[in-house]
Amino acid sequence: MRIVLDAMGGDYAPEVVVEGGVMAAREYGIEVVLVGPQEVVDAELAKHDTTGLSLPVVHASQVIEMTDEPSMSARKKKDSSMVVGMNLVKNGEADAFTTAGNSGGALAAALFRLGRIKGIKRPALSTVFPTQKGLCFICDVGANTDCRPVYLLQFGIMASAYAERVLGIPNPRVGIVSNGEEEGKGNILVKEAFRLLKKSDLNFIGNLEGKDIPAGLADVVVTDGFSGNIVIKLSEGVASLLMRVMEEEIKKSPMAVLGALLARSALREVKSRLDYSEYAGAPLLGVDGVVIVGHGRSNAKAIKNMVRVGKESVEKGMLEALKEGIAGSV
Repeated sequence: MRIVLDAMGGDYAPEVVVEGGVMAAREYGIEVVLVGPQEVVDAELAKHDTTGLSLPVVHASQVIEMTDEPSMSARKKKDSSMVVGMNLVKNGEADAFTTAGNSGGALAAALFRLGRIKGIKRPALSTVFPTQKGLCFICDVGANTDCRPVYLLQFGIMASAYAERVLGIPNPRVGIVSNGEEEGKGNILVKEAFRLLKKSDLNFIGNLEGKDIPAGLADVVVTDGFSGNIVIKLSEGVASLLMRVMEEEIKKSPMAVLGALLARSALREVKSRLDYSEYAGAPLLGVDGVVIVGHGRSNAKAIKNMVRVGKESVEKGMLEALKEGIAGSV
């Protein structure tokens, strides 16, 4: 198992990225290939105990910055850490590529270097999302802000295949985000996509309102990238707000502090369930290779978990499942 990690991707690269890569190599016993300027990456590796770990460095002289225009940079910066890393996967020298860098750049580089799975019209970013009943899988969360109904159908097919194969959810329930649960609600895109999803072989359960997602009414949530990105970013903000408010209110009362001490294991579990770094990797579904994209603000723990998502996606045959799923629908 060889997982490529873009050492220069993310707001806190290369320090936290290399740290997370070292953590992943140690915890999962895999080879983590760090891609970036050799001297820079070597200097960061020297800060860690890497005895017995496999952390080779592949030199890349350029970086696709967060402020870069994605498609132009992916074409012009051919020696960027993203493009070099994607080439390792394309050439069979690595099993998966992971980055916390520019998500548009990752999408563009993946399309240029790996291409799309046959039959896929648009790749999509997807992510695991915590619910009252465990987890659900949301697709798309930012790759496609403007969509056609057939795109949403394919998002449902790919996300359902991922949920079943990688997350271990048998016959996952698929819903589409709308402004009402009744059939007929939604904009033109949602209404037309609803009809396609209803005719498909998916376990389609209909429309989902925003409140239905954290309630766990569906295992797979289908939406366009514009709405999906708002859903997850708002949810992250609300979760962070709740934790801060709880801490502030607890500190106001000695009795509350005592209660918090007695309930600290439960509070720790709550924090873990709401912590974005636990669900750090967003699979880019639809490209012909395993590509995982993380938060730009990822810490070392999030980087480690992003690599884990890549590892699990390879181990459980994500790419084969997507190809089988889309082949059966066309």
